[in-house]
Amino acid sequence: MYLMMKKTIYSKFDKRLITALPAAQFPGRIITVISEADADKAVDYLLSCDILGVDTETRPTFHKGEQHKVALLQVASRDTCFLFRLNDIGMPASVIRLLEDRTVPKIGLSWHDDILSLHRRSEFEPGYFIDLQDIVGKIGIKDLSLQKLYANIFHQKISKRQRLTNWEAGVLTDKQKQYAATDAWTCIKLYEEIRRLYKTKEYKLVVPVEPSRSEGTPTEKAMAKLA
Repeated sequence: MYLMMKKTIYSKFDKRLITALPAAQFPGRIITVISEADADKAVDYLLSCDILGVDTETRPTFHKGEQHKVALLQVASRDTCFLFRLNDIGMPASVIRLLEDRTVPKIGLSWHDDILSLHRRSEFEPGYFIDLQDIVGKIGIKDLSLQKLYANIFHQKISKRQRLTNWEAGVLTDKQKQYAATDAWTCIKLYEEIRRLYKTKEYKLVVPVEPSRSEGTPTEKAMAKLA
């Protein structure tokens, strides 16, 4: 008899294990959108898809009181990711149409914060969005970061090295483009796998045992032996 192997997932994934994991990388086309005409074509394509992954990037701030508007909106299908350079094109009608669309599910993480940031560029009524943080608890996972969730469920790491780079640069580097596309695409992957696991119950949830105060941490116990 064939037995289906259950996937092992953790309620809390040990961040120290992420470094050794193989890197996740978006395998499809990455298209940069720098004109309203290109935005129109991109949105027409995206709204013909059955599911999308979304994320945003903002130029980092290093001084108190400094603020920047969202520079990049990345929207991915399963095989193509469009990078809308909002610092160049603003929020054209086509982008508003995409954000207000109620037919295609758009998957993000901490997307409520992204919407607030996008509202600093233009007002719009958010359409059909699903936040991974709102559903991951259904399979017992407590971690809420994209990096931990992906490592936990797919045993791959999402590099965060490009996060604090200049997203308003005249030309984005290939590494920036790959980083942005991967973040959006992995939201689709996570959503579909979380749904599958929830429906099939083909997973084993491991709840790590945290040391009690009386036992101390492994480091504390090692130090005690030296005393």
